[in-house]
Amino acid sequence: MTTTRKRFLHIGILGLALTLTSAWALADAAYRNFRAAIYIPVETTRRLADAKVREQEYRRMAAQLRFDKVYIETYRSGRFAEDAQLEAVKRFFLDHGIQVAGGIAYSAPATNGQFNTLDYENPQDREECRRAIELAARHFDEVILDDFFFYSTKSDADIAAKGTRSWTQYRLEKMREVSRDLVLGAARAVNPRVKVIIKYPNWYEHFQALGYDLDQEAKLFDGIYTGTETRDPEITDQLLQQYESYLIIRYFDNIRPNGNGGGWVDTYATRYVDRYAEQLWGTLFAKAPEITLFNWSDLVAPTPLAPGDRAWGAQRTSFDWSAMVLTSRLPAGETPGWALAAGYSLGQVDQFLGRLGKPIGIASYKPYQSSGEDFLPDYLGNLGIPIELTPEFPTDARLVLLTESSRQDPDIVAKIKHQLTSGKDVVITSGLMHALQGHGLEDIVELEWTGRKIGVRDFIGAYGAGRGSSLNEPGKEIRSLVFPEIRFYTNDAWPLIRGVAEAKGVPILLMDRYSKGALYVLNIPDNVGDLYELPQPLATLIRNYLQPDFPVRIDAPARVSLFAYDNGTFIVESFRAEPVTIGVSVAGAHPQLRDLVTAETVSAEAGPGGKPARTLFRVQIPPHSYRVFSSQ
Repeated sequence: MTTTRKRFLHIGILGLALTLTSAWALADAAYRNFRAAIYIPVETTRRLADAKVREQEYRRMAAQLRFDKVYIETYRSGRFAEDAQLEAVKRFFLDHGIQVAGGIAYSAPATNGQFNTLDYENPQDREECRRAIELAARHFDEVILDDFFFYSTKSDADIAAKGTRSWTQYRLEKMREVSRDLVLGAARAVNPRVKVIIKYPNWYEHFQALGYDLDQEAKLFDGIYTGTETRDPEITDQLLQQYESYLIIRYFDNIRPNGNGGGWVDTYATRYVDRYAEQLWGTLFAKAPEITLFNWSDLVAPTPLAPGDRAWGAQRTSFDWSAMVLTSRLPAGETPGWALAAGYSLGQVDQFLGRLGKPIGIASYKPYQSSGEDFLPDYLGNLGIPIELTPEFPTDARLVLLTESSRQDPDIVAKIKHQLTSGKDVVITSGLMHALQGHGLEDIVELEWTGRKIGVRDFIGAYGAGRGSSLNEPGKEIRSLVFPEIRFYTNDAWPLIRGVAEAKGVPILLMDRYSKGALYVLNIPDNVGDLYELPQPLATLIRNYLQPDFPVRIDAPARVSLFAYDNGTFIVESFRAEPVTIGVSVAGAHPQLRDLVTAETVSAEAGPGGKPARTLFRVQIPPHSYRVFSSQ
């Protein structure tokens, strides 16, 4: 039995007979591969100032969840905590071996459910901003800003101050000034030791329009933090895809290497409890050093946790409801809540995270202050294509993926040419092709975005004149998927994959050789969600072209993601409601895969084939579950 298994078995046995006193001690135990923090909003801070309340709630929390740290909020929406309240709550947690830091939410009261921010042209709001950070800095050496430190007001004063600038430019410049003077300057004047961290939210495609600046502002602060709360991908207004909980950590890690403090997940808008766990797992699969759970009140509430709409509940899945319930250390009569779901999910992945290497993926360039083809990398990640998003052009990458966001770089065509003449490959999306039409792309390949749309039901894989084979799944009808028409010159560019509708074709993946490299154009359907409707053989062929030498590839339906690492380990996670059997292709000769969770082995289904050689495996993934493998 491994040390890890012995440790968790020991904890499980103790849990059957633990008293509340010993449960308190367990709350002080840190996880081995990350820190777990809980955020305490200001109203909860004020409530926890009551000794009886905090002792009762701490006992309930500690019986369900181990954690290392709390962020104690001092201000939110016009409400301040008092000095005495902050000191009482702070001292309580320190006495129980829990690290403490401050928190601020620079929000204003909501209007009809819409978020409001402070108005940074309003002298009263500016003073409130300063007062909040000074209060926090007096009590804490570390302070995190919750993700309301953006700028959305359009008062008469804002309109006058904006002048002829765009709202984006005005807000970026204003929030740099506010960051320097009202927040960082004021905090350091009160406490020279204080470290101020800015937490950026999940809507990274739109940051610059609201004054969030991942370039200059992110470097002003002592560190950044990541919003990984993707919630439900279908019923929420943002429709964020599951893969983003992983991808955004990787992006922010590349923005502030060693300066991205961790990921932040809440309990909201989840139709089934597995979705909450998936957000926690994705954050940690990306190697976040800390995870913050928002918030204390929701986690500790006595309201019983409900499993939600889990049609797969009777199956053995990664989030095992029955196994979770057994981990509770609550006294008889108390029902578990969100804290137990968090504790179970975090303890589960802590067993193997230390065996994973550094995350790797296809290098994809998203310049600072850019947008276009919103959140497309997240959809591609849900299509089983691992993405490593970076704010700097990755000149050392063998293949670079460029979406429409890259249009914000005025030198992007020159950078594409340099990659190609260096013998490297570049994949551009149809959105970027359209943006660069007439702006230099024609010096590489002459393509035309015609403005016409074509609805496609049939797909053909082709390489070379007169060749072609169906990529549709036998016996499976699909609805018409609408693609933009791209006009190309025969024998100059080649359609490697094409869609056909009523004897009319549209390229899905187009290739043109330039100098020593190859340029690919990946046609994205008008509705990016239609990527999930592509036939599996077509999606797998796209993966093969985009990952020619990647250590691991998958042959899987949509909504199955791949997380790969540089030491031969990888994770396959399914967000589907039914079990799937997928193909796994690993570079090199490998007789078997080893499951790092169960210690089971999977034998190779086919030996090395192709050039370079790859080994094929077939593995089963339960609904809403992951499996962790090593090929070494």
